[in-house]
Amino acid sequence: MNGCETLESIREINLSYLALAQRLLRTDRTAGIERLGLSAQVADVIADLSGPQLLKLAACDQLVCFFRFNDRSMLSALAAPAARSARMAELAAQAA
Repeated sequence: MNGCETLESIREINLSYLALAQRLLRTDRTAGIERLGLSAQVADVIADLSGPQLLKLAACDQLVCFFRFNDRSMLSALAAPAARSARMAELAAQAA
């Protein structure tokens, strides 16, 4: 993968994330904030972005989202075979 492909992949991820975030926040702000791990101030900015603003932000060369895999057991459960899906569901319920 070359530099242009990498930047295009980042743009696609950013655009998908921002579109999803807007939809979640506009549908149910409280649930969106919780699911995305955002502050109320950041949620306000994302929810209020216009189409051109969203595209401009998505085009930056850094990911605008982040991964919240802070718990080793949660990440291990997600990476485990499907046979351990019950344990994964239990861990997800505990994290919520």
